[in-house]
Amino acid sequence: MKSQIVTFLIKCPDQKGLVAKITSFFYEKGFNILSCQQYVNSIEDTYFMRVRLNAEGINLTKEQLENSFLDLARPLNFDWSVNYGDKKQNVAIMVSHTSHNLYDLLERAHEGRLNCNVTMVISNHNKLRHIADMFNVPFYHLPITKETKKVQEAQVKELLDTNKVDLVIMARYMQILSSDFINHYPERIINIHHSFLPAFQGANPYRKAYERGVKLIGATAHYATVDLDEGPIIEQDVKPVTHESTPTTLKIIGADIEKLVLAKAVKNHLNQQIIVSGNRAIVFPEAGE
Repeated sequence: MKSQIVTFLIKCPDQKGLVAKITSFFYEKGFNILSCQQYVNSIEDTYFMRVRLNAEGINLTKEQLENSFLDLARPLNFDWSVNYGDKKQNVAIMVSHTSHNLYDLLERAHEGRLNCNVTMVISNHNKLRHIADMFNVPFYHLPITKETKKVQEAQVKELLDTNKVDLVIMARYMQILSSDFINHYPERIINIHHSFLPAFQGANPYRKAYERGVKLIGATAHYATVDLDEGPIIEQDVKPVTHESTPTTLKIIGADIEKLVLAKAVKNHLNQQIIVSGNRAIVFPEAGE
């Protein structure tokens, strides 16, 4: 195994001796542990760990490491994954009319602040093609109607699968994805939406927020599930506003929050900082990335 950073994510029933058993395993294999983060959900009696390892000098293949780790994992009922950090994930961005999230993600990826390859932008409109062109990212215009929804989603899936896309980002893609589509990419679709207190659904949410006189606006990034906007929450943020805010200024503030929240959620996913447990996302903070 060449010199690289290996990340293990582990979820299992809480029990005595877990830290000792896991860290001893990696010590005996010759790994240097760079960071070891853990969390115990005492309500659900569940243990979570994220451990990052330096594989320099390790005389093991990936297959040998994983088979050996299985001997530890099976009796302790581990739900686990491993990432070797030896390739960038392929990302697709889906959009409709709104440009701020798309431009921000493409700029971050271009500057290396998101460790990924943005392989394509997919939209049901042609309005934002010029932004993809600015960053030399392929743009696919796939219109959709009620009658063509299944056909269009099949086209999208073919594009994603053919290009081996690892993560789909709904950067204000204003279409409801079917359950078949979402279930095809479990925990691999991240969505962003505004987050008002109280919530305002439908058209013109910022006008409704203004009329109600809200004092907080924000954004929520989450994994997409069949329950629309009720998937595991990855990142949220809010900002106080006042009676002086207009619908236009509320929209501007909301867009700025959305960009930061979505970018952080995507970065957390790309850096293997997330373990999904039921409808909750356990998000470990950055540890020396």
